[in-house]
Amino acid sequence: MDINPVKTRADYGAALKEIETLMRAESGSADGDKLDVMVTLIEAYENRHYSLDLPDPVETIKFEMERKGLTVKDLQPMIGQSNRVYEVLNRKRSLTLNMIRKLHDTLGIPAESLIKTSQPRHKPLI
Repeated sequence: MDINPVKTRADYGAALKEIETLMRAESGSADGDKLDVMVTLIEAYENRHYSLDLPDPVETIKFEMERKGLTVKDLQPMIGQSNRVYEVLNRKRSLTLNMIRKLHDTLGIPAESLIKTSQPRHKPLI
């Protein structure tokens, strides 16, 4: 098994091409073992160079609303009366721990995505 470290962008590209050729390898075979090692190297490189920040909590809620066809009324059991839901969606009120738990339990939104402090939207200069 010939495996090289993934240190540069060129190494990364070559490793991705190698993984592509190994995708159909059977688990436990020599190629399957090589695939496991290559994926681990790629994940380490991506975590170091392409780390993703958690999404904004309000944007996460709006995304789930759109994805599931939810309305403000559907969020009331998790957040409170409609005025409170609008306050959260307009970033006038922060999510409480209780709201985060209910949104996580009911909608399956990862709690990590709801914990981050929501950033106010910047108004256009014009």
